[in-house]
Amino acid sequence: MLTRSSGVLMHISSLSSPYGIGTMGKEAFDFIDFLEDSGQKYWQILPICPTSYGDSPYQSYSTFAGNPYFIDLDKLELMGLLKKEEYETIDWQSTPDRVNYGALYTKRYEVLHKAIERFEINIPQDFEKFCDENDFWLSDFALFMALKDVHGGKSWIEWDIAYRNRNCDALEYAKKENKKVIFFWKAIQYLFFKQWNELKLYANKRGISIIGDLPIYVSLDSVDVWANPELFQLDENKVPKEVAGCPPDGFSKNGQLWGNPLFDWEYMEKDNFSWWVNRIAYICNMYDVLRIDHFRGFDSYYAIAYGEETAKNGCWKKGPGMKLFNEVERQIGKKHIIAEDLGFLTDSVRQMLKDSGFPGMKVLEFAFDSRDSNGSEYLPHYYIKNCVAYTGTHDNDTIMGWLDTADKEDIEYCKEYLGITDDKEFNWAMMNALWSSVSDITIVQAQDLLGLGKEARMNIPSTMGNNWSFRVTNNVFTKELAKKIKHKMKLYGRI
Repeated sequence: MLTRSSGVLMHISSLSSPYGIGTMGKEAFDFIDFLEDSGQKYWQILPICPTSYGDSPYQSYSTFAGNPYFIDLDKLELMGLLKKEEYETIDWQSTPDRVNYGALYTKRYEVLHKAIERFEINIPQDFEKFCDENDFWLSDFALFMALKDVHGGKSWIEWDIAYRNRNCDALEYAKKENKKVIFFWKAIQYLFFKQWNELKLYANKRGISIIGDLPIYVSLDSVDVWANPELFQLDENKVPKEVAGCPPDGFSKNGQLWGNPLFDWEYMEKDNFSWWVNRIAYICNMYDVLRIDHFRGFDSYYAIAYGEETAKNGCWKKGPGMKLFNEVERQIGKKHIIAEDLGFLTDSVRQMLKDSGFPGMKVLEFAFDSRDSNGSEYLPHYYIKNCVAYTGTHDNDTIMGWLDTADKEDIEYCKEYLGITDDKEFNWAMMNALWSSVSDITIVQAQDLLGLGKEARMNIPSTMGNNWSFRVTNNVFTKELAKKIKHKMKLYGRI
């Protein structure tokens, strides 16, 4: 994996599209062409699972399922599943540079239901095979989504007790009563993965590898917890005892309260971490490279009592460490994995990273942020080859946004380090510093290539609203921009 090369970070949702959100349609294929023309080797995306409350791809109803919003409607029309007039005239209530998730939730599924009605009339020959191969997650997911409809969208911990506790008779009854809805969700997943596999094949044929993202935690309101409560630290009523987050630091005085249920690592170890092995094997098959989010949480994790309003009063507890990754490698072999080793790092976390052999991450914006106590290790002259270096991640501001909002002293230090005085090309100076480093792989945000400001930021951690909604506008990835980037790749030996 680690040959000197470069890539771009942009989620599928951020692609331009006339239908409210980026999809796996023409614009995604055009973006792959742009990456190839730019001399890039990687397209990094965020988790592609269905989004739930808050629209975050890190809070999903399923760790295995695909996001129905990413199914391209034009492709469904070509398959004979839709008519253009059924979707082209819909007002998605979005601007070209933003996603309106509320409108998608109320309008997209009406269109998809029309497609599945036609799908059911002429079911593809390989549909049954898809269902059989994915039955280890698909049947529970489809039933879970059907039961959410039955309960008006409520979280499963608020369902009728028979369904909440997965009473066998109740589940059998639900399967019979909701056959059509269950079929809908299975068919949606079939269409998603049909389009996904076509997109990935196209990327690979053009020399582009896709870096996918695996959140360490799953959402409480997910089929993963509902179907496997024994894997999590829940009480007798299946309510979390403690939840995940991270402690206060220079960026957040109250810490971050994520609210995800914590794993019962002792139970998982007795089962040879089978759920984790299956999860990593499945997702490594979807992507070419896997980035594991919050890697330090496997060494020790931050636990916060359920019901706390902030993360101030949590405590650190011991995780599985290398026992998990040794078992994964024993069962499925070595995989291409990037460890997101950001945050509060201890000697044991650093040792776990070293023992794993995975490349860690460096974030250039952190190098010039006086709030980060580890900032100096993110300076390019301290990088090692076995790392993946970023200008910023989805949780960081864009480069030009950072220039507009950072402390004056931090900006002055950054400019002195970069040897520049002009703000006009500040984003290119930052990217040049990254590309010229010894890091084997560098990843820049698409927003930074486009010189966009803070309005284009993808996410502000610990906040709700207006996150995950950034989109590029039409025709911004030009031949001229591709030529400029490719020249930089040649200049810094990344091609």
